[in-house]
Amino acid sequence: MKGYGQFCPIAKACEALGERWTLLLIRELLCGSRRYNDFKRGLPLISPTMLSQRLNVLQDRGLVELKRSEDNKSREYHLTQAGLELEPIVMGLGEWGARWIRSQMSDDDLSVELLMWDMRRTINCSALPITRTVLHFEFKDLDKTYKHWWMLAENNEIDLCVDDPGFDADLHFVSDLRTMTEIWLGDTSVSQAEAVGKLAMKGSSQLIRHLPEWFMFSGFANVVRGVA
Repeated sequence: MKGYGQFCPIAKACEALGERWTLLLIRELLCGSRRYNDFKRGLPLISPTMLSQRLNVLQDRGLVELKRSEDNKSREYHLTQAGLELEPIVMGLGEWGARWIRSQMSDDDLSVELLMWDMRRTINCSALPITRTVLHFEFKDLDKTYKHWWMLAENNEIDLCVDDPGFDADLHFVSDLRTMTEIWLGDTSVSQAEAVGKLAMKGSSQLIRHLPEWFMFSGFANVVRGVA
């Protein structure tokens, strides 16, 4: 990206972070993504070439580094100290967006891949049964490629699947993409969506009863909308 030709620290920071996808990659790293496939799930529209390029640039700028995984079988991307110090800036940007911009969400902004990946990484597994718990999400407005999603929680870990894992679902959600996104973002509640027939839950009454304990919403769900 061409520089601004200014010594101002704000200008230099914008040069380092202002390219397309860069801040969203920082978001993914702050949310725990470490490997290439994790980034692709959080950023489904980024091309493989662009992803590799942006990761290389972030390394060159000293914001990201490659480290060996705990099992020493692969390499993972981690934020450096400089990258970690971006957390309040990125989260503050998200809070501002939730307060002032989220009402402008169009159908083109809806992404079932990002929604399910976000929900998967915030599910509170410790509040679920120790034995395997299978959550099945059905989006009635999507085609068969993206219509069904499963989460398998076991031993305090959770996997996200787009293919039927072959286990009976303990809880089955039926909704549309916009409604589930609005629930996740805190723009409507589970009870409100159920009341107007936009959400149905079938299965374990215990899981439904304890839903607020294990189904965590977006970190920006409680941000109050601003009034212009």
